[in-house]
Amino acid sequence: MGTKRRPTCPSCDKPSQLCLCKKMRSPCLDNQVSVTILQHSLERKHALNSTRIARLGLKNVGVTTVFDVHHEAEFVIRVVGSGCSKIGTNQSDFDYRLENVASLKLDDSFKLGISGNVENLKSEKNVVLVDHGSLKVAESLNLSQHLSEISCRDSRVTDKIGSCEESRSEDLIRICMKKLGVISNVSHSLTLETNVEDPSFDHILASPAAMDVLAKGFVVTKFSEGKREFELEVPPGSALLFPSEESVKINDLKEKEELKVRNLIVLDGTWSKARRIYLENPWLKLLRCHVKLEMEGTSLYKEVRRQPRAGCLSTVESIVYTMKEIGEDPEGLDNMLNVFESMVEDQRRCKDENFEKII
Repeated sequence: MGTKRRPTCPSCDKPSQLCLCKKMRSPCLDNQVSVTILQHSLERKHALNSTRIARLGLKNVGVTTVFDVHHEAEFVIRVVGSGCSKIGTNQSDFDYRLENVASLKLDDSFKLGISGNVENLKSEKNVVLVDHGSLKVAESLNLSQHLSEISCRDSRVTDKIGSCEESRSEDLIRICMKKLGVISNVSHSLTLETNVEDPSFDHILASPAAMDVLAKGFVVTKFSEGKREFELEVPPGSALLFPSEESVKINDLKEKEELKVRNLIVLDGTWSKARRIYLENPWLKLLRCHVKLEMEGTSLYKEVRRQPRAGCLSTVESIVYTMKEIGEDPEGLDNMLNVFESMVEDQRRCKDENFEKII
């Protein structure tokens, strides 16, 4: 006989009795600097993953699931075509939510708790492409609108994907790469300031003309084992939050208008996973701006999830502190930290209660 699965909130993925939605500020923060989260595939089901709070607390946020490269992957980078809007065809996060919904039997009080948080998620106007069978399951629980709006925010899927593919904007760069970031082949249509017959990826990075073209924004598509893993628009003013060799403090950018941050790209995973995302997504190095946080003290994770050293923060903490330095509304950001602290405390309490049962 199978084990009965406990009711889970399809919005925050937490058990119903530990639902985070009712603790979130309503309406959510209308952040002026958008946030793009590249989430490692092993993180999205982790009980203490903090991206769920960013998804609920920010209006302008997108989440794309990224998988490790096991054999070889290809990245195609092109200019943004007239038929393309903010694209993110990775829907694995939405599929995971539908898995949760299919197993739920929610009581009326929990349904009301969910519907109260839907108001935070009604701002996006993208059209969602979903499997009709899966949507039927959601409708039976009166959650189809809720789940569709979450998928809009996470995947940023538009009804222009087909026409975008047909128009085929100009390919700027094609990169073939093996695991751990080893580039095996590069081709491009850029004009470089070099006479090298077969320029490498490093030659592109060193070309001011090429970087000027890419600074206007581009679309990156990743293919893995013959299948498209994700497609994502990288708008002008995108900055990577990661302590790379090129990263600078946010305060150092404030007087440079050409480096003003308009979209923050964040890597979600343990430090080793985040580093692998960075190594295996070479297009991140094409971003003109890399920023870093230099903070003392420990993360709110402390006892429940190990951090490699002082100053290492969770994804949502990194987003909050960075957005504060950029100048976003501190009140809405503080609410996200409060909810994160509450989630950590719930996990610590459950851990202690389970330990007491054992002894």
